[in-house]
Amino acid sequence: MDRRHFLAASSLAAAAPVLSQTIGSSTQTANASSLSKRVDFTTDGLGLNPGEYAMLLQHTVTKENFEPDYYSNGGAIAELEQKFAKYLGKEAALFVPTGTLANHLAVRKLAGNDRRVIVQAESHFYNDSGDCAETLSDLNLIPLAQGRSTIELAEVKQWVERSAGGRVPSKVGVISIENPVRRKNHEMVSFEELQRVCVYAREQGIRLHMDGARMFNLPLHSGKSVRDYAALFDSVYVSLWKHFNAASGAILAGDAKFIEGLFHVRRMFGGSLPHAWPQVAVATQYLESYEQEYAKAWKAADQLIVLLQQDARFKIDKVANGTSKFFLSISGITPELVTERMHKRGFLLPHTNPDNGIFQMQVNPSILRSSPTKMARAFFDSLKD
Repeated sequence: MDRRHFLAASSLAAAAPVLSQTIGSSTQTANASSLSKRVDFTTDGLGLNPGEYAMLLQHTVTKENFEPDYYSNGGAIAELEQKFAKYLGKEAALFVPTGTLANHLAVRKLAGNDRRVIVQAESHFYNDSGDCAETLSDLNLIPLAQGRSTIELAEVKQWVERSAGGRVPSKVGVISIENPVRRKNHEMVSFEELQRVCVYAREQGIRLHMDGARMFNLPLHSGKSVRDYAALFDSVYVSLWKHFNAASGAILAGDAKFIEGLFHVRRMFGGSLPHAWPQVAVATQYLESYEQEYAKAWKAADQLIVLLQQDARFKIDKVANGTSKFFLSISGITPELVTERMHKRGFLLPHTNPDNGIFQMQVNPSILRSSPTKMARAFFDSLKD
């Protein structure tokens, strides 16, 4: 065994006692029943604290046949890539340490020499990535659908024709679609319009990328599977920490030709971690169950909403074409006091909008740690203390 592989393997061997010290001697077994009963309305996943994450990681890495990766290749990372590729109906996948880099690598490769890229004006890639595509890859992002989630076919056609008809023709190389859209309160893109745009793009030789960071929430609300969505695109990115409780990380999936050699570009951008397994090893255990748990969570959330609406002080609004968020306002008490009292009862509430005091409540599987009746009682009691 050479020095580098020895270091990778020895880091795994060293992890167990360190993690045990992190958790404490009282913890004997690491499994879901060992996690806290805290309900977290602020996050996409379970909202694991460092101790809980370390416990799950210890449980994962001490399983038989667990193998660490080496510079984000092989071992547990290869297993993760294969499982997500299969689940998404793609030939191959690549681990990437962040979603920002996953989107960038995908659009960069798909664009090739066709430098114009159509994006949503409200997308994460356009607003929150520091102009990485323009600065680092000389791409020209064209933002459409300002104030909306769904890019309509008519505006896509307009820009494709405008680009091709200039004095110096510039072909649109890629259309990148985020779905659901975080800046629009996790609203879904219309599946029917998405299909029309994708069919047109194929006819024009335009490649397609999906920012599907939270796409595993879509099936419950749209009736379409993650494979239905992924099949429309050449590449798709999925977050590993939002739904699947990893410390960080992303999966970028596509056909084998698209993924081939992309790990070299990942390294060029500084994205090949020497040991990636501590970041994502826990994610695969949630892959198969997440959609079912999310559906159960919304069933419980709907029951909670019905109970709260029996008291006129609670007002609830849902997002049109929404996925994982609803809005809660409470009259007769300051949001800060409700937050403090609910926290003492084991319920974490998001920060309110400073302009209107509305809680933007996230629906996630941590809701299943309690019952709708207990959650409603905690809210009612928080108004009386």
